Amino acid sequence: MPKRSIIHIDMDAFFASVELKKRPEMKGKPVIVGGDGDPTKRGVVSAASYEARKFGVRSGMPLRTACKRCPQAVFLPVDFEAYENESEKFMAIIREYTPLVESFGIDEAFMDVTGCEKSVLDIAREVKKRIKDELGLTASVGIAPNKLLAKMASDMNKPNGFTVIREKDIGKMIFPLSVRKLLGVGEKTEKRLNELGIKTIGDLAKAPVQHLEVNFGKSFGRMLFEYSHGIDESLVVSFYEPSSFSREVTFQEDTRDLYLIKETLFELAKDLTDRIKSDRYKARTVTLKIRYGDFHTITRAKTMEEPCDSFNDIWSTALDIFNRIDFPKEVRLVGMKVSGLEKG
Repeated sequence: MPKRSIIHIDMDAFFASVELKKRPEMKGKPVIVGGDGDPTKRGVVSAASYEARKFGVRSGMPLRTACKRCPQAVFLPVDFEAYENESEKFMAIIREYTPLVESFGIDEAFMDVTGCEKSVLDIAREVKKRIKDELGLTASVGIAPNKLLAKMASDMNKPNGFTVIREKDIGKMIFPLSVRKLLGVGEKTEKRLNELGIKTIGDLAKAPVQHLEVNFGKSFGRMLFEYSHGIDESLVVSFYEPSSFSREVTFQEDTRDLYLIKETLFELAKDLTDRIKSDRYKARTVTLKIRYGDFHTITRAKTMEEPCDSFNDIWSTALDIFNRIDFPKEVRLVGMKVSGLEKG
């Protein structure tokens, strides 16, 4: 595969930053966004400002836990309409530079600028500046020859970072990092790797691929081996599906807490219902996505008899799907999608 130029743009503490844009007087204070904004009620953290993160507050954490860790925080309700509006502006900016844009959630995206007239560095600097000037927000940028390294680069110097990883930099920039920093490695995998004497990505890179396949399965073991060497041949795939809306939450730690998982899906159902109502859509199909700690992912869907925009109908459909899913291992991420949209 020819050498590529990949940029990963990650908006900094996106939900919290959009709220601070609306409420500049709160800048510098710990801000937590989640649920109805009431930490005494059920709900999970959707986003936390960097000031709140210093107290150990993370996305996917129950609001009550977040309140215990940071009682002085300002708690705000989720406002997905505002986040969607800012996300659309962000995506519009980056699509001016290349058609090869892959959304990686509402607040981050990959760009393949291989062969573009401007250099990858010039494009990245320009995009970063425009996000600041036009949106009043900051983003962290990672540049690398593939998606894996670009994503790792954007995580290195947050917030407002700008990091380049070249192939020759893997040894000095990637190998010293904890294996937990490698995409796909959660708490459970990290623990098992540590038990095998593998603590850094460099340690992992030295491990024979056969050894990893025996301990983690052929597919995941091979992926760990390749990722530790900075190998990732996946393409930046442009994908736009106007007939659906989706939300995802990655838990702070892999979990088997079914109450927390259900609680998170409940919040996603509320957010998606608000979204389709605001855009005057009705949905016919609900899909749940479950990603386990080993990155194995399943999706399950159910189609309703009639398209609807009722929270009760969407949640009851999601709950029916949830009750038919087995949870044999810890869960890393949950997502929900509503599709088969029709204008109401």
